[in-house]
Amino acid sequence: MNGTQWILFILLVQVVHFLGTWKLYVKAGRKPWEAAIPIYNAIILMQIINRPKWWVILLFIPIINLLMFPVIWVETIRSYGRNSTLESWLVIFTLGFYIYYVNYALDVTHIKDRSLQPKTAMGEWVSSIVFAVVAATLVHTYFIQPYVIPTGSLERTLRVGDFLFVSKFHYGARTPMTTVAAPMVHDTLPILGTPSYLAEVDKNKYKTSWKNKLQLPYSRLPGFTKVDRNDIVVFSWPADTVRYFFKKEEGIRKPIDKKSNYVKRCVGIPGDSLEVRNGYVFVNGKQLELPGSAKPQFDYLIYSSKGVSSRLLNKIGVTDFTRKYLSNPLNQQQAQAVNQYLIGYNQGENGQLELYTKGTGIPAATIKKMGLSLREVTERERLAPLTAAMVAALKNDASIDSVVQQVNPKGRRGVNLFPQSPDYPWNYSQLGPIYIPKRGATVPLDLKTLPLYKKIIREYEQNKLSVSGNQISINDKIVTSYTFKQDYYWMMGDNRDHSEDSRAWGYVPEDHIVGTPIFIWMSFDNFVDANGNSNSPLKWRPRWDRIFTTVNGEGEPQSYFKYFLILLAAYFVGSWLWKRKKSNEA
Repeated sequence: MNGTQWILFILLVQVVHFLGTWKLYVKAGRKPWEAAIPIYNAIILMQIINRPKWWVILLFIPIINLLMFPVIWVETIRSYGRNSTLESWLVIFTLGFYIYYVNYALDVTHIKDRSLQPKTAMGEWVSSIVFAVVAATLVHTYFIQPYVIPTGSLERTLRVGDFLFVSKFHYGARTPMTTVAAPMVHDTLPILGTPSYLAEVDKNKYKTSWKNKLQLPYSRLPGFTKVDRNDIVVFSWPADTVRYFFKKEEGIRKPIDKKSNYVKRCVGIPGDSLEVRNGYVFVNGKQLELPGSAKPQFDYLIYSSKGVSSRLLNKIGVTDFTRKYLSNPLNQQQAQAVNQYLIGYNQGENGQLELYTKGTGIPAATIKKMGLSLREVTERERLAPLTAAMVAALKNDASIDSVVQQVNPKGRRGVNLFPQSPDYPWNYSQLGPIYIPKRGATVPLDLKTLPLYKKIIREYEQNKLSVSGNQISINDKIVTSYTFKQDYYWMMGDNRDHSEDSRAWGYVPEDHIVGTPIFIWMSFDNFVDANGNSNSPLKWRPRWDRIFTTVNGEGEPQSYFKYFLILLAAYFVGSWLWKRKKSNEA
């Protein structure tokens, strides 16, 4: 909806409100016209229903207002003596239109000083739940949102199984654009698998769109900082067409604020010139210096004439490598026991099975319990993503002959990489130079540069784009340049060779920015199995050294877990002492 349509919609709501309540305003000693003036009518209504005036603010906050409207409907009819449970449900299920019946058909009297205390235990319980949901939705939407790391694109800076609190107020909370949606859930309703917002499902031969016509334009509340280089940022994935990670299904196009959330490191801000050389990021001609909290990884080929020991790799913290076991044929029970650890298997020429697992391998307890006869093949060469500390540890080990970083040569074009044009033979190791668009900046536009900015012009900034011969037209006007309407960012994962990031789908628009992680409040090993699927919580193991640690910052991550435990203990001790004191006084 554009601005004009929203004004007309708001006026329609005011007309509906006036027609349904003007008599009730009169019976409360007010004037009929007071039911017709926007905002003022809401202030008067709060007086009529004996509720605080600040509730009016909640009626104009997207998503929160969806929770408040039913409360106001119920409070309105109860202010005129309609207290039955049946009538409360009627006013909710009729979307407030039961008030029309009360307004025109019933002879009611306004109860000026009615009691606001629930008359039953059920009423008390419902009131508490409503308040908790409103408060939680307010915090979740505009201040802090919990988030979990599902993929390893930021390993080892952020790890799979890290549970984060993401601050939305650092950059200024993005106000909801999707106005009619279920609170506390994202794009899909649990169990039902349907859109969590009012959507028209439009299917075509290319993909499914979950259209939402009741959209507000993009806006953002004031923040106290801007996205800067090296910030870890949560954003709406620009290329999102999925409902669930790790699940293959038909693509779905969604509104911006209902796209899946991604977390990456911002390596390029508006106005930067960025280049990737041999896997390392260069900004404005200088190599990007990462903060001490960053743990970037690159793929290395590890060689040892004696074989690269899995025990050695696990000792220095390497887990993302492949292990190979040779096994005799397995019975059904044994096969079921080892299957959860396998990423693949093969039938060898000599009849033995070749079993492949991730670096964690098959637990010794499982091998012993199932009576498995396994022999691990220690390969001379192993490929694994390593941090600088891991590389140093391997080079200092006498059993390792060499550790060599794997780099794609310049000019070798990668698969499905930005900007998907043969004119740009880029890959994950070699990319650019590329300009990061800045709002108000103008760039020359021709057939060579068009692939870089085509998605911005057409999708992110909603222009009609066409090409005829060598001529480029925007909104039916031939152009040779383009001026950007918003800022853009370049996001990359610290697990540089295993991260789907801006190198795959390009720029991240400003209106896609969600917030920044502030700390890890919980972290688990075994969060996913060998195949990338979520494990049962019973198999999760806490990573105590990561709980209550900071995320961003220049130095090493700081843990505040012990301080949390001290405060928690002080609270319980203080609470016990307070109760004991009160008991003695009684």
